[in-house]
Amino acid sequence: MISTVLRTIILYIIVTVAIRLMGKRQIGDMQPNELVITLLISEIAAIPLQDTEQPMSVGLAAIFVLVFLEIVISILAMKSFSVRKILNGKSVVVIKNGVIDQHAMRNVRMTVIDLIEQLRGQSVFNLEDVAFAVLEVNGNLSVLLKKDAQPISVKDIELNIPDEPLPLPVISDGKIIYESLRALEISTQKLKKILKHKCSTPKEIFLMTLDRDGNHTIIKKGGANN
Repeated sequence: MISTVLRTIILYIIVTVAIRLMGKRQIGDMQPNELVITLLISEIAAIPLQDTEQPMSVGLAAIFVLVFLEIVISILAMKSFSVRKILNGKSVVVIKNGVIDQHAMRNVRMTVIDLIEQLRGQSVFNLEDVAFAVLEVNGNLSVLLKKDAQPISVKDIELNIPDEPLPLPVISDGKIIYESLRALEISTQKLKKILKHKCSTPKEIFLMTLDRDGNHTIIKKGGANN
């Protein structure tokens, strides 16, 4: 009995530390590889609790190997957009300029009912109110409403505000995201022209977002927004 209690306490502490080392994401925000490793850790931790004859060192070693593997994978994903795309997939625009992209929905195996349910979860009950909808890699749906369906703010009173173009990340940690440029229909030359005007190179940039109108936000590595 005492052995079981001690094993439970030790494993609770170890698993808590392991999950903490992996980051602060909640289950719903985890990437696929993070969720797989979390499930494996929970399964491995259960073995020494169910079989008291099983050495705890074996389970602890397996847990720390998984945590080490997750840290290495996370670092690789931070450094390489290709690795991040392979491991986590990519966001998919399922509604573009108010039109449902049926081909994109088939690719992610998403039905219209699924789409409507996700929109209701965002407090959107009329499909015609949606300008853009993006299915993120964690399964959440990000929604941009059309101008006339957006909540009114103080700045909107008696102002004629056009629909806001959708900004996309075009540079992440020094790497150009060519898929975003293609979606925005903006050439690499135009992007480099903007960077030249800002006296910057892609390698100096931590994050850059850009929309079709050329509006952009630049965050340099170790610096502030431009």
